[in-house]
Formats: sequence, structure tokens, C-alpha cells
Amino acid sequence: MVIFKRPAIFLFFIFCIVLSSCKTRKVITDASGLRGKNVSGTVKERYSVLLNIPENEITNEKLYKFIDSWMGVPHRAGGMDKGGIDCSGFTTILQKEIYNRTMPRTASGMADFVKRKYEEELKEGDLVFFDFSGKKFDHVGIYLHNNKFVHVSTSRGVIISDLKDPWYYKYFSRCGSVDDNKSVNYPERPR
Repeated sequence: MVIFKRPAIFLFFIFCIVLSSCKTRKVITDASGLRGKNVSGTVKERYSVLLNIPENEITNEKLYKFIDSWMGVPHRAGGMDKGGIDCSGFTTILQKEIYNRTMPRTASGMADFVKRKYEEELKEGDLVFFDFSGKKFDHVGIYLHNNKFVHVSTSRGVIISDLKDPWYYKYFSRCGSVDDNKSVNYPERPR
């Protein structure tokens, strides 16, 4: 029989095991208010908190599970896998996996595939474009809800940010929904 001479250490160890088995996950965001906080619960619960919307408005659970699986993957120019990815690579894979669309590989190419919208008209899955390096449409992200969008930051990897954050908003240049008449759609995969 093992006797613990320091029960506080034993209890702390058990507490850590129990805590690590909970559905707590750090959602990486630089959106003020939730920066660096852990959000617990199911995917729908976590993202409803992050996006400040009722849980029943998270209707595309496949999208949020996809985002969750990529959260924090580092940036790598030209990357197309979880070892490293760039903004257009992430958007290309998300569009293919979630919406069954084939998109151009560059952010500037994608900008030609959208029906332009006013930012107030944005819906989940729409694309948002930025001009960070002085070139038109050199960064792309996917709009979620309440001005939040998912993208690949060069310093923090796959992250959720706020479109109205002054730093992002300063470079925001275009938004819109993908024009399905321009993208190449594949038939649904059998389930």
C-alpha cells in the first residue's frame, strides 16, 4: 500500500488529471475581451461565448470543428498542412472541406471570386480581405459572426480576430460571399 506523506501534492496531482480531462480548450484570439482566456464546453458552447451569440446560432458545427482542429497552427508562407499554413492556404482548405468549393490559391485571386458586400451584410463563411503590405488583397480571412473572423496571423498562426479592431480595420479592403458561378464545385462525397 502506498502512503502519501504529502496529501496536498497528491490532491493537486489528481486535480490536474481531472481538469485536463474536461472539455476546456484555449481558443486563440486577439479579440479584446477574450484575449488569452480559456473557454470550456462543447465546440458550440465555446464558439457561442467567443462570438457573443446564442448557442443555437452556431448552426454549422462542421465549420467550427474544422476551425478548432486548426487553431494555433503556425504560419508558414506557402504552407498547406498542420505543420504550417498561410492565409490563402487555410482559406482554400476550409472552402474545400466545409463548402465543397475549389478556390484560387492566392488571396488576390480569391478576391475576384466574391460578390462584393457591405460589411454590415457579412454572413458566416464570407471572405474578408486586407491590404497589409501595400498590395491589394494580400491577406484573406473567413467571416464568422459579430465582426469576428478566422485567419492565419504571421505571428500567432490560426487565430480569431475582430474586424473592428483598429489595427485590422485600418487595412480592411474588401469583403463578400463566394460567387458559386465562378468557383468550381465538386459533387458531395457519399457518406
